[in-house]
Parts: sequence; C-alpha cells; structure tokens
Amino acid sequence: MQWKTGMSALGLLAATSFVSPPAMAADHRDGAAVLADPTTDINDVYAWMSTDKNTVYLAMTVNPLLGAAGGKFSDQSYYVFHTNSRPALLLPAGNVSADIICSFDTAQNISCWVDKDPATGKAQEFIYGDAAAVSAKTGVTGPKGTKVYAGLRNDPFFFNLGGFNDFRAFVKANAAGLTLDAAKCPTLAGANLTAAQNRLKGTNNGAAAAVDTFTGKNTLAIVLAVPTTLIAKGGTTLGVWASTNKKN
Repeated sequence: MQWKTGMSALGLLAATSFVSPPAMAADHRDGAAVLADPTTDINDVYAWMSTDKNTVYLAMTVNPLLGAAGGKFSDQSYYVFHTNSRPALLLPAGNVSADIICSFDTAQNISCWVDKDPATGKAQEFIYGDAAAVSAKTGVTGPKGTKVYAGLRNDPFFFNLGGFNDFRAFVKANAAGLTLDAAKCPTLAGANLTAAQNRLKGTNNGAAAAVDTFTGKNTLAIVLAVPTTLIAKGGTTLGVWASTNKKN
C-alpha cells in the first residue's frame, strides 16, 4: 500500500478549513515496490472547495513521467481518498471519517464508492462510467451529484530538479562548516545563505534560470467533485489524504 497526505504539516492549519486555500502534497518516484508498479505511485494529492462551500474537489495523480502515449490505471488496485471531518482543527471529539474508493477494470471503466461501509458494502453514492468517455473530459456524474474524471493530464507540479541537485551538492560540500541549531538542523548565513538560495532558484549553480523538470511530462489523474454534505458530516474542518491499495 502507498499512502500520501493531502497537505503538509506546515499547511495543515491553513488547509483544512472550509474557507481555506487549496492544499497539496507532492512526491514523484518512491520505493522499489511502488516503482515496480508505477500505476500505484502517487505523485500529488490536491484538495480545495468551491466558493459557496457546497462542493469539495479532490484530485490524485499517479504514474509519473508519462509520455504522450500515456498509460493505464491498475485494474489490480484501489485508489482511495480518505477524509475526516470535525467541528474544529484541534478538537478530536466528533471526528467522522468518509472514504472514496475508486477502481478500474481491464477496459478502464471506473467505479467509485462514496463513503462505503466496509461491513455492508453499501455506499452513499456509487458512480460507474466508461473510461473512454471520461478521458474525453465529459466526466461521469452520480445520482447525488458526485462527478468524476479520470485520464491522462499534463503534470501540473513544478520542480527544478537541476537546482535542487546543485543545492544538495553545495550543502554536502560545506557540511563541515555548517552550524546546527537546537533541533540539529543546519543554519546558513551571509554568503553561504545567498549561494544556497541562488542554487534553489536557478540551475547551473544559480547562473541560469530555473527549469521545470516536469515540462512535457504527463501523469494519470483522478478528479472528483463531491457534494460537501456527503463527506463532511463531522463539522467544517476537513482533512484529506490518499492511498493506493492492492486488491489481493
């Protein structure tokens, strides 16, 4: 199983309220087991709300670094959005969980269960559709208004890999002269700080502009628009994370 949170620890306070900006988390390429089956490799998880707060939008991208030919979703795995809602961020009482489970068959037909009860197998809403139709961006809509799209999309995440590698090499080369704070995190100041920042902001050790490593790269996306009332029964603070799970 691979899992990924829909927000960073830093963004948690700002990202879970119904009046908050979008939350996102990113990661491309994982451990050996996931690399062996990239259809289950989660790149990013996004969560945001409509301005009227009536709809929660959820997106998960998997299978990184695809070309124009694309790829397929696994028919041997479940793609799951996990949500929990509560009256306030730091109030654990009243926490209510609701999962959205999506699956694909060999023909790439998509099935999604909104808040499926594992004991009874029943869900508040079930959605089924032809992936060919979905990939044409028409989407599939359930009887209670949940909409789902799944298909090949340009990877929206920006990452300057060249600059990151330059920064990593710089820190490693200067490790002996770094000052550690009380938490054992390295601190930089003066010329070292400027040099490190320039490497992160550009390429060629800061001499050239930043380059998006994911330009021209595609990924598979599952995007849902879910009525808030279906998954936010515990209150107005909503947490989101995602996982991929093998069926057997």
